[in-house]
Amino acid sequence: MTTSVRWVKSSYSMENGSCVEVAVTDTVTGVRDSKNADGPVLTFPTHRWAAFLARTS
Repeated sequence: MTTSVRWVKSSYSMENGSCVEVAVTDTVTGVRDSKNADGPVLTFPTHRWAAFLARTS
């Protein structure tokens, strides 16, 4: 993912950083560990990420 994307995390997350951050573009959604912003990023097609959220919500 490019560095120009906006990473967000849940407003329900704790201050200790034990959560994930998500960045969404038109085609790709990235998911990373909020404690390791320079670490690996899992990427998914955005339509697949939306389907995942719909089924788990």
